[in-house]
Amino acid sequence: MAGKRFLAAIGAALSLAAAGPAAQPLATATTLKAITPDRPPNFVVLLADDLALMDLGIYGGEARTPHIDALARRGRMFTRYYTSPLCSPSRAMLLTGLDNHRTGVSTIPEVIPNEHIGKKGYSLRFEPGVTTIASRLRQRGYRTYMTGKWHLGHEHGDLPNSHGFDRSFVLDASGADNWEQKSYMPYYADAPWFEDGKPARLPKDFYSSRFLIDRMVDYLGEGDQQKPFLAYIGFQAIHIPVQAPPEFTRKYRDTYRQGWAAMRKARWERAQANGLIPNGAPLADPPKGLRQWESLTREEQALFARNMAINAGMIEAMDHHIGRLVEHLKRTGQYDNTVFVFTSDNGPEPSNPLATSRTMQWWLDNNGYSVSADNWGGKGTYAFIGPEFANAAASPGAMFKFYSAEGGLHVPMIMAGPGIAPAAPSAAMTTVSDIAPTLLAMAGGAPDASAFDGRSLVPLLAGQADAVRTPETATGFEVSGNAALFKGSYKLVRNLKPYGDGIWRLYDIASDPGESRDLSQSDPAKFREMMAEYRAYAKRNGVLEMPEGYDSTVQIGKNTVRKMAARYWYVLLGAGLLVIAMLYGAYRLLRRKGRARPA
Repeated sequence: MAGKRFLAAIGAALSLAAAGPAAQPLATATTLKAITPDRPPNFVVLLADDLALMDLGIYGGEARTPHIDALARRGRMFTRYYTSPLCSPSRAMLLTGLDNHRTGVSTIPEVIPNEHIGKKGYSLRFEPGVTTIASRLRQRGYRTYMTGKWHLGHEHGDLPNSHGFDRSFVLDASGADNWEQKSYMPYYADAPWFEDGKPARLPKDFYSSRFLIDRMVDYLGEGDQQKPFLAYIGFQAIHIPVQAPPEFTRKYRDTYRQGWAAMRKARWERAQANGLIPNGAPLADPPKGLRQWESLTREEQALFARNMAINAGMIEAMDHHIGRLVEHLKRTGQYDNTVFVFTSDNGPEPSNPLATSRTMQWWLDNNGYSVSADNWGGKGTYAFIGPEFANAAASPGAMFKFYSAEGGLHVPMIMAGPGIAPAAPSAAMTTVSDIAPTLLAMAGGAPDASAFDGRSLVPLLAGQADAVRTPETATGFEVSGNAALFKGSYKLVRNLKPYGDGIWRLYDIASDPGESRDLSQSDPAKFREMMAEYRAYAKRNGVLEMPEGYDSTVQIGKNTVRKMAARYWYVLLGAGLLVIAMLYGAYRLLRRKGRARPA
């Protein structure tokens, strides 16, 4: 396997990452000279949606991803890269280099509780004083473009054109259909697409991954071609609804027929063989409440195996269109001076919409969607992998998206381009907040540690450091009560309902990346130290505690009902008036009958 050959060089490096040399958070002039070409490089940032650590071929996944794999072999892949557990906070961190609470995007509108609405850090839009990497690069003479998922607000001043992007064609929602301009869940009335800050319509031949690349290629042909560019593409792949052309999906029709337990074990074994985790590292049990593959009917098994086949096909389709962008840059002579960043916003999506809402099937039927094993990813398909396959995809990590277990935070990251020499995968602890300061440093920007929470990766990419954080550096994450703090090889973590229990636990993820052995009782001193570090992180960043009993699935139901009530108030008003009229009519009729009754 190509991934095995490529990763073999790291051996047990993951377990030694925390013992690396002192961090070098700033890029020195010498370092910059070593990595920065004679002219400022172009930047292409490719962000997948809900992609697991091992979903790519180069990381050991089942999907064919030759173009992304080629970027990894050309440059550097990272095996201990962390993001937030949810989409919008991760996107805000990527674009600013700040902790999500400092950007204003602490969580997403779908799951925010009433108690947090409007509080500082919880406006769910970039707050005053927050500067994106697009704005910083534009100030340095860059052309700046974006296509794809934004999900950071679309009120006045919220869209990309107000945050440093010259041109943009974006979706401001958590997701949408990949074939048509329509919503994928009742929370949204439609699919809100915008071009350059104004409502936009999609073409009739729309498919998300193809369109986002096509529109970006159009943008790259505009403006002063002597200026470098930033091209940021936020793919819808592989967010619900999972959809892709059948020519990509049908080749995987037999890949997942053995079920989720077999897939989770196979990925765990490949992770050991590839050096992603130490040999013998335990694999955590699935979260409570997940089903056994054998408990499903034959029809249900066929449906979920098909859903995973579409999931793999959607990954391959994304890779195919990334290959088209690479070929365009080669054809136009821009490839050699372009730095590529590829990563994911969080781990795999566990939602099973049909299991969480009695009215969802009715909504799907009335919006042209089919949950059927007969449709292999084309228009009208509504596919989702569910929590069991999401847990399998997250292997060797625990849990999945939204949670701060490894399955939610630990995702792939690849960098390639000028100044990044091919090297063995890096096991340095890196985060989504490191991307913005890294790009600024590579563009020749003056390092300013106070402007970012993240660290520049330039010293590491230049071969002048093996780590960007010391073992004493504490790094925190929090979204809607699901929280984690890393320090050296230790991880403190808490996950809330429905799949968590709100209990803080401590793990040594160097030897136990599956988070199977809680050390909070056996090492109380380290647990107290990590708790103190987390409290300091939360205070520093304005983290609010969650309301008692908070459950994200319950909250999204409440917020959806509230959103629909606001959208259809006139229907509710009319229904209410009709009920009142009927009651009044019944009352009048009864009174007349009472008068007519003989004494």
